[in-house]
Amino acid sequence: MLNRRRFIGLGVGACLGPHFAAGADRERSPLTLPEAHREILRQRRKRIVVQQDVYWVMANYAKLHPEGTAPFAPFRDAVFSFVDEPGSQIDAIWWDIGGSAVGNAYPSQFSTVPPPPLAKRWADAGLDWVAELVKETRRRKLEVFWNHRISEVEIKPEGGTSKEPDPLKVQHPDWVAPAAWWPQGMWNLASEGLREHKVGVLRELATRYNFDGMQIDFSRHVPCLPVGRQWELRGEVTRFMRMVRRMLLEVAAQRGRPLLLAAKVPENPKGCHMDGFDVNAWAEQNLVDVLTLGSRTMDVDVEGMRALVGRGVQLQPCFDDHHATDGYRYVPLGYLRGIFANHWQRGADSVVTFNWAVAPPEVAKKVGGEIAPPTHEAAFNEVGDPRSIAGKDKSFAVERRGGYPWAEGYFNRNDDAPLPARFPSGSPSQKFILHLSDAPTAKAELILRCVWFQTQTGDEFVTRLNGVSLALKEGDAAWKDPQIFSPKPQPPSGGKGEYKANPQQRLSRLDHVVPAGVWRQGANEVEITVASPAAEAALAPQLEKLEGLLHYL
Repeated sequence: MLNRRRFIGLGVGACLGPHFAAGADRERSPLTLPEAHREILRQRRKRIVVQQDVYWVMANYAKLHPEGTAPFAPFRDAVFSFVDEPGSQIDAIWWDIGGSAVGNAYPSQFSTVPPPPLAKRWADAGLDWVAELVKETRRRKLEVFWNHRISEVEIKPEGGTSKEPDPLKVQHPDWVAPAAWWPQGMWNLASEGLREHKVGVLRELATRYNFDGMQIDFSRHVPCLPVGRQWELRGEVTRFMRMVRRMLLEVAAQRGRPLLLAAKVPENPKGCHMDGFDVNAWAEQNLVDVLTLGSRTMDVDVEGMRALVGRGVQLQPCFDDHHATDGYRYVPLGYLRGIFANHWQRGADSVVTFNWAVAPPEVAKKVGGEIAPPTHEAAFNEVGDPRSIAGKDKSFAVERRGGYPWAEGYFNRNDDAPLPARFPSGSPSQKFILHLSDAPTAKAELILRCVWFQTQTGDEFVTRLNGVSLALKEGDAAWKDPQIFSPKPQPPSGGKGEYKANPQQRLSRLDHVVPAGVWRQGANEVEITVASPAAEAALAPQLEKLEGLLHYL
């Protein structure tokens, strides 16, 4: 009779025989990377990487020309307008233009549907718009990657949700993982057939276009494994990453130039664990060169991820300003400085923007791009280098929950963010961590701002920073913030970004002076105690925003 304890101790491979164990060992052994590949990675020094999604801009551009004569040149010039501005710190464009699940950006033997109409018209005229974008990126001596959305949803090429699933999901139901938020389901990387299909798609792209590398984008969307079994099945994603790495090494050998591999994963070790991404194994097995951390999150645990993957993998935090972190979409420039300054201070190798404006407003409107604030244009000249934002005013904020229903798992949801935080009567103090990239100087002053909902007459607040009680500088009992909707639930982030303050809104602002010797560079602990007369928990004050406003004299 098999000894169960011995069975567990030996492991599955030992119990299934030496050939299985040897195969499993081979799957876990590090891949050998050519010296040229390692040298390219050692030399890689990027400031701002733009994850550029212009598929929908192209579709909107077609709508502006219903006669069917949309020329490529104005579109091309528009999508490179920020890059071409003097002082731009953009060093790389990673083209995120795979399109929807029911439409491709380019003619493909793996697709069952044609490209969108405008891309097809350009192709019929002898112009491959993807090849042109790659060529123009390389002409500007910028790094160029392809961003592959691992599980895109069924959005029609002309916009709107398709009720019909991708034909491949019908043909191969085992390729699909059910998802509560998307009735057609997500692609399931636990399926061997799907993994092989996706590697075929990526091989086609790698051999067709002159890329420097590819990114596997897990942020669009999760789950990519059966819900509840993500970490159990983490080896299936690792197996896929190994397949992609091997394929890219083969293509690189054929063309005589390295192809790097990146992956976009959650912003901290907990999120990677929950969604089934064993980044430690990826690093140990040489399966990835760059990790893009997070997407719409301000608080990125660069230090924790570095401890998992070591120095051999480059880390680059990302900030999506379309589906921005809740309550902070299209913020003033000081907040963008604060977000990216924190990334640099915490050890980032480069930084990433996603879903930012494709061009200045006057240019974007001519091609159907989103009209975003001028802060994007200014940030592209600043946030890619900590030296260019040193000594400038910055704003820092504690993360808020909500705003992203399009995921089932950890990625993008910010479910464990500390705010909003309710303080019912008699509750103990609550603690929060506020990251500040800048060290105190004689020319810097810091204000700690608390924005409250539903405060009552008689509420008493005690606010401490790093154990020191802070004096109240000023308050505003009629404060308005158009991105706070309490007591109503927060809406999903995105859309047109047009917010209007509710005149009946019950917010209050309390600003506290922070002595120079109290705050420090890095993590700062904020402790708040509220003495509230409210007898009902539903009427208790709620902390909506907690910010550090840094001003240089």
